[in-house]
Amino acid sequence: MFSQKIEKLIFFKKNAGKNVKASICVMGLGQLMYGQIGKGMLYLTILACGVLYLISRGFTDFVGFFTLGTKEKDAWFGIEGDNSVVMLLMGILFIAAIILFISCYLSNVRDAYETQVVVEKGGKPRTFSEDVRKLLDDKFYKVTLSLPIIGVFVFSILPIVFMIAVAFTNYGGNIVPPKLVDWVGFNNFIQIATLSQFAPTFGKILNWNLLWAVSSTFLNYFAGLGLALLLNKKCVRGTIIWRAFPILAYAVPGFITLLGFRFMFSYGGPVNQMIIDMGYKAIGFLDIDAKWMARLIGLSVNAWITVPSIMLLTTGILTNLDMDQLEAARIDGAKRWKQFTKIVLPFVLFSTTPVLIGQFIGNFNNFGIFFFLRGGLYMDGYFLASDTDLLINWLFNLSINNNYYNIGAAISLVIFLITSLISLLVYVKSPSYKEEDVFR
Repeated sequence: MFSQKIEKLIFFKKNAGKNVKASICVMGLGQLMYGQIGKGMLYLTILACGVLYLISRGFTDFVGFFTLGTKEKDAWFGIEGDNSVVMLLMGILFIAAIILFISCYLSNVRDAYETQVVVEKGGKPRTFSEDVRKLLDDKFYKVTLSLPIIGVFVFSILPIVFMIAVAFTNYGGNIVPPKLVDWVGFNNFIQIATLSQFAPTFGKILNWNLLWAVSSTFLNYFAGLGLALLLNKKCVRGTIIWRAFPILAYAVPGFITLLGFRFMFSYGGPVNQMIIDMGYKAIGFLDIDAKWMARLIGLSVNAWITVPSIMLLTTGILTNLDMDQLEAARIDGAKRWKQFTKIVLPFVLFSTTPVLIGQFIGNFNNFGIFFFLRGGLYMDGYFLASDTDLLINWLFNLSINNNYYNIGAAISLVIFLITSLISLLVYVKSPSYKEEDVFR
């Protein structure tokens, strides 16, 4: 592929005419030479705006991205100083603006070359009105997608890039504006892995986070699949009613369910009230020393919220299962477990592997479960965390409550790497990827 691009560049260099070369030197000049005044002026305007931005503040933003400020604010002497966080953000926007400008420049050269090809074949260059009509007709999808793309950049890509950049600075703790922030490379990641303040907590929470993600995904998936298989049995009566109960649980907002379960298992809740009525002492299900009890309650509550959606999904998939295969397997003497593991499960897994991966990522980053059930607890042996907190909860405690923005950003980057690598490996090894033609 790389060699093909080189060949295309060589071909372009040999065949580019003077108008194309003019567009290479000055944006829009080639279009003007072809008589495309509107388009040429548009490209010239983009060039002028780019140059003005670079002169007025673009160069300052570019330098500020690397220095993050050189002058600290001093209210006593009336020195305004530099805001490192703003300079970091403006530097990222400068890079985005440069990428956009380069895209416009390449578009200008490509358009000039396409016009040259049309003219060489005896055609006429398109007018500006013809270009507009083509944009609103043949390329209308670009017009409709422009606003969503801008929204994705502003609300998704820009915050993610900013977070990644913060992970390589010392922004946090006592080092926040008006103090100057500096680039520290991989120092934050080294602190997470080695510093006695962070490393033990990170190790314990990571182990629990992986156990939680795997066990909750396994429980939710197979519980939902089991319910779907059970309700598909002909011997089960009133399946519509039985399906309605899980759907009602799914319809209630998750945080309301979590707060309800927190009240149920509190000292004054109905569960403990029943225990007291039976003559026993109240149990601290979510107390500071109820580690595994709280974890099991979290697994159960998460299953209560998630299983209905898996049940609905697998119910729809099972309707497409070829019943003749099951009948043939039964005639051949295959037991029900064999039919399930060799026919039903592979068929369902093929269709639901992407959903299963999404469930794993969602469970790995499930902030709400333990925040609403047991949030606010800090324990001995954990730095600003408890034994039920996931990495996302610890990130929240560090960054939002205690200003460790750099460490929180580094942890979020670690979370992304872990979930993306595991998801990629699972998908590549799954039947959805390796046996795509089997179930067609």
